[in-house]
Amino acid sequence: MKKYVAEFIGTLSLVLFGCGSAVMSGITNTKLDGLGILGISLAFGLAVVAMAYAIGPISGCHINPAISISMLAAGKLSVQDTIGYIVAQVIGAIAGAGIVYFILSGRSGFTGLQEWGLGSNGWGDGYLGNYSTTSAFVTEMVMTCIFLLVIFGTTSKQGNSTMAGLAIGVTLVLIHLVAIPITGTSVNPARSIGPAIFAGGKALSQLWLFIIAPVLGGLLAAGIWKFLLETKE
Repeated sequence: MKKYVAEFIGTLSLVLFGCGSAVMSGITNTKLDGLGILGISLAFGLAVVAMAYAIGPISGCHINPAISISMLAAGKLSVQDTIGYIVAQVIGAIAGAGIVYFILSGRSGFTGLQEWGLGSNGWGDGYLGNYSTTSAFVTEMVMTCIFLLVIFGTTSKQGNSTMAGLAIGVTLVLIHLVAIPITGTSVNPARSIGPAIFAGGKALSQLWLFIIAPVLGGLLAAGIWKFLLETKE
């Protein structure tokens, strides 16, 4: 149970700091201002770094269903823990988005969320760079695959475990720098589910891509690591 509580807290914090920084800084998903791409990228990356060192010793700090499913495919996580982690992550993301929404609703002149509000992920006409469905899908799948390969490498027996959290966080910053204009950057189904539930509309109707593409990317990374890169004792 401690592991599941840790995953809940970690995912809540990721959404609170990441999406919260985007929302509270004045950024919207139709206009980039406030902290800008670099600021939002750093917020997500640093949130992962902080949680990696805070809850990593307890649960491994997945805070992402794509990571847990990839670890299951690579034989590094049990089915029971995978299910428990995913449930905790999704509930944590919803709670984090709920906190952001509650704080945002207290702002003077607040009349409700805009389309793709609360830092929701999306694509197409009206969303940031106006990219196609194919571009969005490929971006999310490839970026998640690279993200998981970094995680597998840094947390392996040959990796530097003391620097793993920092390396993973920096990788997430780099991913956001590229992907924010395309999809707002998910690479994490839970991170997408939380805000979409409150935003509704297109954010909710497009949610399928941010579940399927990251999971496929994670499974691809598990296969690459297990059969091509992993060093056996």
